[in-house]
Amino acid sequence: MVYLDNNATTPLDPAVAEKMSLFLKEHFGNPSSLYPIGRAVKDVVTQARETIAQSLGAIRTEIFFTGSGTESDNFAIRGVMDAHPDKNELIVSKIEHPAVIETANYLKKKGITVKYVPVDSYGTIDLDFLKNSISERTALISIMHANNELGTIQPIKDVVNLAKDKGILVHTDAVQSFGKIDIDVKKLGVDLLSISAHKINGPKGVGALFIKKGTPIYPLIYGGAQEREMRAGTENTSGIVGFGEAVRQIQEHRETDNKKVEHLASKLKQGIEENIPKVKFNGHEKNRIHGTLNFSFYGLEAEAILLALATKEIYVSTGSACSEDTEEVSHVLNAIGLRPEEARGTLRISLGRLNTEEDIDTFLDELPEIVHKLREISAISI
Repeated sequence: MVYLDNNATTPLDPAVAEKMSLFLKEHFGNPSSLYPIGRAVKDVVTQARETIAQSLGAIRTEIFFTGSGTESDNFAIRGVMDAHPDKNELIVSKIEHPAVIETANYLKKKGITVKYVPVDSYGTIDLDFLKNSISERTALISIMHANNELGTIQPIKDVVNLAKDKGILVHTDAVQSFGKIDIDVKKLGVDLLSISAHKINGPKGVGALFIKKGTPIYPLIYGGAQEREMRAGTENTSGIVGFGEAVRQIQEHRETDNKKVEHLASKLKQGIEENIPKVKFNGHEKNRIHGTLNFSFYGLEAEAILLALATKEIYVSTGSACSEDTEEVSHVLNAIGLRPEEARGTLRISLGRLNTEEDIDTFLDELPEIVHKLREISAISI
């Protein structure tokens, strides 16, 4: 199997699985319990929180565990808007993940004004438009750190500079950038930042939200006193432990892994562009997450390429896994100005730290022939 869809999810790191198994089999105590088996588990949860905080340049009490990156986004946006009843305006970009876009759509139905910042052909937000969109009623700006389909990295520091002048809070969805590039919340200047475990070879079902100390925000889930009364519900102990271990593995191997992924991505991109005609690369050439590559294959439906690759046990994507079961053209590809026929012929290939040179060789051996055969039978003129 050649797995090249790491932006959708990543295989569990064996070291993470081993660490989690202890808490699935033996350490079953509730972290809220006062007796020893509960306190022992709480200590391990605290250590995972500390590991994640250090990786972000944050302090431990600024990290709140959630059930996913999607929940983290909801928590950040709805929590801030609820905490600012005197301000009823939210600003997001047109290429946000559905977790942000659909939350914004929900808030619109509740009477919140939502402004959408456009992007250029590379997927970079229009800062002038953003600046002109800010008003005294703006409570929050939510701009993703790196796009999940294109890999384009957004100028978050510039966003923060515009916002802070007006006393506006800034949230960034860093689910696709966390673990792939250095993130320091102090240097970025953001007030809230979302991350997820299963994008970094950790387990599914656990995410986290960084909330800068002093940020006014209401809880999303009410109940018990877990997460300092900000996120009720018994902690997903094994998931949190796995999250912490995944972050530890990334920190330990980041330099080597990043160089490897950059090399493999460069090889893959060059191989496609040299061996397949009528291909368009989408996204920024340099200012992007290197392991994310997005190509439009003229004259073809991407789904046909995907299914042909799947018969060879090679797995890629046509876009966000959260919206891939719909027939609509990606809102991200629409936003960067692709024509519908270009968007429908677009594949996303995303590499991870566990990919190998052999994976790329196999992919490049199979893809050109698949594209050639499909074009021979395609009714679309190129």
